[in-house]
Amino acid sequence: MFENSIAMAVLPASDLDRARRFWHDTFGVDPVSSDMGGDAFLIGGIGVLVYETQFAGTNKATAFSIMTDDLDRDMAALRDKGVVFHDYDLPGITTVDGVVDMDGERGAWFDDSEGNIIALAEPTKIPIDEARRMFAELRT
Repeated sequence: MFENSIAMAVLPASDLDRARRFWHDTFGVDPVSSDMGGDAFLIGGIGVLVYETQFAGTNKATAFSIMTDDLDRDMAALRDKGVVFHDYDLPGITTVDGVVDMDGERGAWFDDSEGNIIALAEPTKIPIDEARRMFAELRT
């Protein structure tokens, strides 16, 4: 099953033009195509379809995650672009200045322009290249 398939994240937007500006201004990427009812972006080797719908911003859980080799660097760059990170005080997850230290990972969350929650994660027990290899092996 799915031997010849492609997976992508799908994120809703109530205003596709605003979402397109967010992706350009925040992540520095432009759509690789604008069909299928929305804009398709490529980030970290993963396709992300951002499509217009009235239901945007209703999910209260992480919708998309980006793994990075330097959480502090990327958070600083995103803050420079106006991104505000969430602070949580939940069972098992307490952030300090937007960052949680978990066993094997540091993480942070923020909203995109449409209210979708995006996570940043930095592995702390393995190098990013090893994590990349692990994901690549999952595809074979």
